[in-house]
Amino acid sequence: MSATGIVKANKYKLKRKRRLISPLTVRIMAVNLFALIFLGVGVLYVDQVQKTLLQSRIDELVKDANIMAGALGEAATETGVGTTQILLPQAQAILTRLVSVTNIRTRYFGLNNELLIDSRDLNINNVIVEDTMPRELGIGDFWQIINREVSEIIDMIQKRDQLEEYREVENEMATDYPEAMDALAGEVSTRVRRLTDQRNIITVAVPVQRFRRVLGALMLSADTGDIYMAVQDVRLTIIQFFCASLLITLLMSLFLAKTIVRPVLKLARSADTVSLGGKSDIPDLSSRNDEIGDLSRSFKDMTESLEKQIDAVASFAADVAHELKNPLTSMRSAIETMEYTTDEENNRKLRAIISDDVKRLDRLITDISDVSRLDAEMTHSLKQNVNMTALLETMVDIYLTTQKDTLPHLHLEIKKRRFKSLDGKPAPYFVRGLEGQLGQVIRNLVDNAISFSKKEGNIWIRMKRVGKMVEIIVDDEGIGIPEDKLENIFDRFYSERPKGEAFGKHSGLGLNICKQVVKAHGGTIIAENRHDEDKKVIGARFIVLLPMGED
Repeated sequence: MSATGIVKANKYKLKRKRRLISPLTVRIMAVNLFALIFLGVGVLYVDQVQKTLLQSRIDELVKDANIMAGALGEAATETGVGTTQILLPQAQAILTRLVSVTNIRTRYFGLNNELLIDSRDLNINNVIVEDTMPRELGIGDFWQIINREVSEIIDMIQKRDQLEEYREVENEMATDYPEAMDALAGEVSTRVRRLTDQRNIITVAVPVQRFRRVLGALMLSADTGDIYMAVQDVRLTIIQFFCASLLITLLMSLFLAKTIVRPVLKLARSADTVSLGGKSDIPDLSSRNDEIGDLSRSFKDMTESLEKQIDAVASFAADVAHELKNPLTSMRSAIETMEYTTDEENNRKLRAIISDDVKRLDRLITDISDVSRLDAEMTHSLKQNVNMTALLETMVDIYLTTQKDTLPHLHLEIKKRRFKSLDGKPAPYFVRGLEGQLGQVIRNLVDNAISFSKKEGNIWIRMKRVGKMVEIIVDDEGIGIPEDKLENIFDRFYSERPKGEAFGKHSGLGLNICKQVVKAHGGTIIAENRHDEDKKVIGARFIVLLPMGED
């Protein structure tokens, strides 16, 4: 890795912060907790239910009060239309019977505002109150404390109505209760007063009438402790369920974050190590049948591909240095020799050597540039359907036009397809790829055949379909290829020269370029020798197989 790359990688590493908790974990928790918000809102809705229950209790008390008042007006009065008072003994008997059923405190006020009957004085349903010993706090008390704290918070949020405090007074009169005065005036009236922080008192007053004449006021009062307890039980249940759901959600979120965040963080740190030039140690998570496993496999494949690419670049650089060193060494020797010789003939030979080495360097640099540009073009260029029939015909025409006098006999044989094109002619062969790169493959193979052929020799270029592949064959009548070098000839900078050819005329990159281009197009290239009936080598043959494109 270059110094610039290491500096950039170090800067990148310094920017990576060590976090106590991953932002991705926070997002996972936030998404999972979002649903619990609606459950928490249910605690606020309970108060609405409490108001509904309170109104229902008021309606029940009004109903009970009207029944009692009706009973008193009909059965506890003197006979006659003009009666104006209640018979107290009969009224007490009626109220005793009714209160024993309803268990509601009932008071009767006369027209003079005086309290005439109080159900507390009738000794109805007396109970024995037993004091219990204090007990140790348990889990139930813990939930009650939580419930009380939540209730106080809700009270602060909702800002409940401030109620008048309920107080008992001695020698009660109707004037102490506005609702009783309303009843004496012939109206039904209700009040809600605060008894304690957790209990309220509902009072309902109705007029006692006979023949539309008001005889007194009947007032019923009941506390809302049972309503409050019922609402608190519901609220406590919701809080317990909310806490349990919250705990489960947090645990599941942490588990989910652990299975996602930690592997991703390991992959990121491994990628940092690779970017810093360290040893590749991508964690193997390929056994996971999910996207993390896919990401791990992709990282490993990418890293392996990167390592191969780096090794290839390093190998290529070493080969280039070696190939460039040979002509440079030759040039340096020639120049140093020229300093010590005065013979003109020797100087002329040395200058010729230097000229050849310069041409060789130029050829090497050109071919190396082509190889370096090849990968970028194959990666970024858009593949299209290439008409191989037209490509071969055009290239043969160019060779015959520009090098007719120096070329061997060049023959093009394209097997006709049964399928016809729109103009009635045999359809051409198409290959999906890059026209320039495919043309370079054919040109390199033909140039290679020319270099091994005599002027009076023959070169054949044949094309036909083999299954779903297009087969292109280039045959020559040269010396052939050593049997043990049929694979090596595709190696970079390898050159098998014909006898008599000057050293350095070929860079050894042409066939290597062919192999890279064909492989990038999903095809294969094979080198073999041609033999006659006596098994004698009569030339070389290169076979290129490329996937057919769309017609």
